[in-house]
Amino acid sequence: MVGLELEAPSDEPYVASSLQDFWGKRWNLTVTNTLRHTVYKPVRSVSAVFLGNQLAPLPAALATFLVSGLMHELLFYYVTRSKPTWEMTLFFILHGLCVVFEFGIKIGLKGKLELPWFVSGPLTVGFVILTSFWLFFPPVVRTGADALVLEEFRTFGEFLKGRLMTTLGHKLS
Repeated sequence: MVGLELEAPSDEPYVASSLQDFWGKRWNLTVTNTLRHTVYKPVRSVSAVFLGNQLAPLPAALATFLVSGLMHELLFYYVTRSKPTWEMTLFFILHGLCVVFEFGIKIGLKGKLELPWFVSGPLTVGFVILTSFWLFFPPVVRTGADALVLEEFRTFGEFLKGRLMTTLGHKLS
């Protein structure tokens, strides 16, 4: 409408073939790119001095997931003002550990064995969904934040409906 092209928020996360693919290239691309430049690359650069280039991505990935988890806890606290349970941080630490494990397996196998997408895809997406319902969503539901958001959407919808009816009423009369 104004001639600007916005970056897509995600890139078909449901077809991710691995956790690295899901988090690095498919889910929440704006945050992914921000974390890549502000956490991952600086930690990888420092880690390379101590661990070498091949292992430097491991602590960088863990640091990135830790920061993401802490930021989610902070944002959730600002929205709900409820005491942190650290479940969201644990969710991201778990995913960071799994990404590191996945990376280690890929290094160890040196590309000799790769699961076909019809196996790795459902395993990846299933793992994300399962761990989300285990660790990420319970604090949202427990605090009632989910109901609050739905109520906000309902109120906004009623507002739009009222404005639309008012506008149509003026044009019809």
